[in-house]
Amino acid sequence: MDADFSRFVAERRPALLRFALALSGNGADAEDLVQTALARTAVRWHSIRKKDSADAYVRQAIVRLHINLWRSLRSREHPVAAIPEHVATADDPETRQVVWAALATLPPKQRAVIVLRYYEDMSEADIAAALGCSRGTVKSQASKAMAHLRALTGLRDDPAAMEGRPA
Repeated sequence: MDADFSRFVAERRPALLRFALALSGNGADAEDLVQTALARTAVRWHSIRKKDSADAYVRQAIVRLHINLWRSLRSREHPVAAIPEHVATADDPETRQVVWAALATLPPKQRAVIVLRYYEDMSEADIAAALGCSRGTVKSQASKAMAHLRALTGLRDDPAAMEGRPA
């Protein structure tokens, strides 16, 4: 195995796992996504590292693998036991658990849009390119997902928490 590739994997694997976990909502799926993406990257490592875009290549591979997964498993649902109806800050651990659980109930395409937009801070155009759809589809999926998350969690945007946040 190439020493540069081994070093890349050692340095970037934790961040790639976090990304895949946010995208898939499942630890086992995240591990599989990262492992498969890294295997595909290893095959093309010599051409990828010359472009200095290995991280972007692996993330794109993870997104594409995830898309293929949710296309084949569209009917998978994740029920939530209780729906809280309170407003809390983003720093609240209980709120984070509620949001992660609610995120897992989204259909895979909506979850992918939300993760890419708010976790990866990608633009609508970049998300559309990554998912192979139009910007309009990204906007509609994000809108539906946010409405679902708000309804499911009972959480609303906290204006005080939004202050100082870039628009």
